Amino acid sequence: MVPGRCFEAWWLRALVRVVLLTAMVLSVSAAQAQEQSLDIPSMRFAVVRSNVPGCEPNCPEWISAEGTIEAGTPSLFKRTLKALKGRQLPVVVNSPGGNVDAAVTLGRMIRKNRLDIAVGTTAFSGCEPRMKDCKDKGADYFGTAYDNGAMCNSACPLMFSGGIRRVVGDFAYLGVHQITTTYQREKLLYRTTYRIVNGRKKIISTKIVSRRNAGSYKTYEMSKAVEKKLSAYLKGMGIGDGVLLTMKNTPATDIHQLVLQNMLRMNLVTSLDTVELFTASTICKADPMPANCREILTDKDKGTRPANVATAQAGPALPSSARTTAPKEADMRFVLVRGSNPLCDPDCPEWISAEGTITARTPESLRQALDAVAGRRLPIVISSRGGDVEGALAAGRLIRERRLDVVVAHTDFVDCDPSADCLAKEGVHGGLTIESEGECASACPIMVAGGVRRLIGPAVRLSVGSLGFQDKVDAYLEEMAVRPGLFAISPDQQQLDRETILKFGLATGRQSADEMTGATICRSVPRPDNCRVVPSANAEADMPAKL
Repeated sequence: MVPGRCFEAWWLRALVRVVLLTAMVLSVSAAQAQEQSLDIPSMRFAVVRSNVPGCEPNCPEWISAEGTIEAGTPSLFKRTLKALKGRQLPVVVNSPGGNVDAAVTLGRMIRKNRLDIAVGTTAFSGCEPRMKDCKDKGADYFGTAYDNGAMCNSACPLMFSGGIRRVVGDFAYLGVHQITTTYQREKLLYRTTYRIVNGRKKIISTKIVSRRNAGSYKTYEMSKAVEKKLSAYLKGMGIGDGVLLTMKNTPATDIHQLVLQNMLRMNLVTSLDTVELFTASTICKADPMPANCREILTDKDKGTRPANVATAQAGPALPSSARTTAPKEADMRFVLVRGSNPLCDPDCPEWISAEGTITARTPESLRQALDAVAGRRLPIVISSRGGDVEGALAAGRLIRERRLDVVVAHTDFVDCDPSADCLAKEGVHGGLTIESEGECASACPIMVAGGVRRLIGPAVRLSVGSLGFQDKVDAYLEEMAVRPGLFAISPDQQQLDRETILKFGLATGRQSADEMTGATICRSVPRPDNCRVVPSANAEADMPAKL
């Protein structure tokens, strides 16, 4: 002891201790569904005027809403509504879904402004929303609305529910499924400063000094809080309980396409009309005239008629399926994927994801991918807008040579997107298959035909048209036990229904993608070739820290 000093408050030096904790942090609100397609951009809004011949000078107008719903989408919609200065235009929506909270907010905004809504898509004539510095005179954009192939899936029906009048045509798709919530892990480095008083540690301060991304995972069950919130929202919009019940009972890996009569019974749609209820040129001749009709005087009268009206009157814009050009897509890449549904661990299915444009290099890229899995018979899960016919023929023959199965679906990557050059754990990406976001057009069905088993679900968009190399293609199809003439159905790209696909033998059965990639297939006997047991990782690394 030191004389003359009181040691009741015995001074000890300040100590600094570094504590490393792994914290589990929700990357978004619990109600956010991360169901974005990697290829579908975020939702944009555009005010469109019909260019159907004969409607001028008094034509219907609408708000085109296309793309993935994201957290910032309501702000963009608010900006669009503000620019309209109170005009009530119907919303024509085409969306795969996205953020649940944002979809609910959009629905409330639509209801507050007393707007109608329809599932449909817009074919623009001349300027398009994604063109810079391009707007038509007299209106923002000109175009034609149609329902063929349009969709409102996942979180989109929540937005759709806000409409005063709500319609889904016979050729549009509206589907629901369970909510997917993404959790983001972070490693937090804390610096804790404390001192010792009377032998006890007294914390002075705690400060986070660094954050590091530690991966993420998804859950596929609706929490009680989210269920209560959505139930109250749908009830407030006058929608029946069946919609939420169907959402809860449909796995996140699947999508339940609602039948028109059932939607009418649940009051999700208010009539059996199509998008033309709001966009047909004849509606502006009705008395009283709908609120979304607007007269634009001719050039002769006041010079305010749009300059491109004469061009527009030559004919309506073609649907996207009939256009000769498509948005540029990256070359097809092949990625080894392991099912990430928690229900399958530790024995999960694996597959090879094939997405992008088919080129002359595609067969060799496929061969390298197959060599990398050392002869394992993994199914090919493909989504492609087509490309090179001869490349598709060679890739299809390679698939048949290796006796592989083929599924048409989109692969949603859980850990990281391969196109972002991120490194997968042990060379395998975690993912889920989503049929509703899968497409197969142009030369893609040729590659699909090479599969021993070929699964093309009802929600998949598959279209065919004249490709050239007709003799080669017909001989190949006959070799693959597919009826010839498949690509002669229409000179333009035409979307095929499921019965036609089965009739030609392009699909070998009515099963969905889950037949080869579902979470429970590895429990069946005999066990599929594409199942593989992976020992569980350190349990502590997967558990949230108790703070």
